[in-house]
Amino acid sequence: MKGIFSIFRKDDRAFTGLESAIVLTAFVVVAAVFSYVVLGAGFTTSDTAKKTIDEGVKQSTSSVELAGDVIAKSTDSKKVDKILVTLQLTAGQSPVDIGADSSAGMLVVSYADSAVYNQSLTWTKDFVGNDDIDNILEQYEKVQLTINVPTDALLTKDDTSAPNAEFRLEIKPKVGAIVPITRVIPAQIDKVMVLK
Repeated sequence: MKGIFSIFRKDDRAFTGLESAIVLTAFVVVAAVFSYVVLGAGFTTSDTAKKTIDEGVKQSTSSVELAGDVIAKSTDSKKVDKILVTLQLTAGQSPVDIGADSSAGMLVVSYADSAVYNQSLTWTKDFVGNDDIDNILEQYEKVQLTINVPTDALLTKDDTSAPNAEFRLEIKPKVGAIVPITRVIPAQIDKVMVLK
């Protein structure tokens, strides 16, 4: 009997090899988990950075642009009552909700001349051409804004200040950059004037 059990003698060499394999496997597993966490954090950070860049580009580029002439209307040949502006989407921009009128607050129009500044004018809209009967300016659509000139502006005074008066409109959509429009009223005030 003693001879049979002699093959099972104490030997630490095999046990040490098994311990080394387990420790090595543990290091590989820990390294894999650590790299997964690091890569996951990197992907999350880069995704957040991409969203921030995209939002910055949206805010810095104008979503609407002037389409055509700026028209001034007069009822009594002494002062300007209304200004008509046609807008369209800029190339590659998403649709813009402009609201039903100025009370919706989706699109703000401000006015300035050498005598007055008004941060929010009243206006109404009419879609020109393609119109799918909503308040959203989409690709291939144009909207005409009829803007009421403030009563204390140079353009609305019944003296000689309206002719040759320079004014500035700023169209501020909810998303995107401001569209500035600067024009001069001609020397002779007619019922309809194309402003340069």
